[in-house]
Amino acid sequence: MPTIFTRIIDGEIPGRFVWQDELCVAFLDVRPLARGHVLVVPREEVDHWVELAPETAAHMMGVAQRVGRAQRELLSPARIGMMIAGFEVPHVHVHVVPMDSMAALDFRNADPNPDQADLDQIHTDLARLLD
Repeated sequence: MPTIFTRIIDGEIPGRFVWQDELCVAFLDVRPLARGHVLVVPREEVDHWVELAPETAAHMMGVAQRVGRAQRELLSPARIGMMIAGFEVPHVHVHVVPMDSMAALDFRNADPNPDQADLDQIHTDLARLLD
């Protein structure tokens, strides 16, 4: 059974993509830890990041860095955090999170009901910066 991320990548579930290439995609998290939270996900379904091909892992880190630079330009946070946890979905994903404190990386602070118009605006703005 495909993961929810594969279903998003395949277009079965809508996603707000800010990056797409042959190895990975990046899209806004639907339960953001902070405004502008993006997930970088390989197209290949791999459960654990240590099992990724080194080339894919390196490519994803480069994409995460580009996303982080765009987030910094757009949102001016104190820091851009990055985290690979992997408990939520068994498909590698890198969280790239604009943050003003460490609390932004606490999943208990995820927004279960973010403003959809704001997500649309952030999507448009980040996608423009990453184009």
